[in-house]
Amino acid sequence: MTNSSSESSISLRPPSPDDRGAVGALLAATGVFRPEELDVALEVFDGCVRGLGYLGAVAVRAGRVVGVALWGPSPMTEGTFDLYWLASHPDAHGSGAAGALLSAVVDDVRRREGRLLIVETESTPGYARARRFYEREGLTEIGRIADYYRPGADKVIGAMRLTHER
Repeated sequence: MTNSSSESSISLRPPSPDDRGAVGALLAATGVFRPEELDVALEVFDGCVRGLGYLGAVAVRAGRVVGVALWGPSPMTEGTFDLYWLASHPDAHGSGAAGALLSAVVDDVRRREGRLLIVETESTPGYARARRFYEREGLTEIGRIADYYRPGADKVIGAMRLTHER
């Protein structure tokens, strides 16, 4: 899972325990995650690097971790995967890091014979950029739960069908 052509390009690789601080810093730098969300993201990251059922990739540019994706199979489903976290550092917005990470997730899920990728996000303004990104990348909003996270913060559920079966 590596691809790189120049020092300013994005390369992808599996995360390592040494990336934890950089991942935490980039998640905090986005300015959208609440402290408890950051804690959960790092728990999922830790589960990934310990091989506890979570999958992951980091995007690196000029030797610095600038993006992260964490995903895994949805329990009690056949071929459904959840994208738990996908974020890039604000300094890397527009660099292609998020798109490269999402492509890597989709490729990995397909290799695992996945048929459906689910993404959940918030309806709040801070997540508007993420929702636009997912829409551009082919995820369709399939549901919304009003006031799910807190009053005024709906859960927006997106999906990408990875096969043509019904």
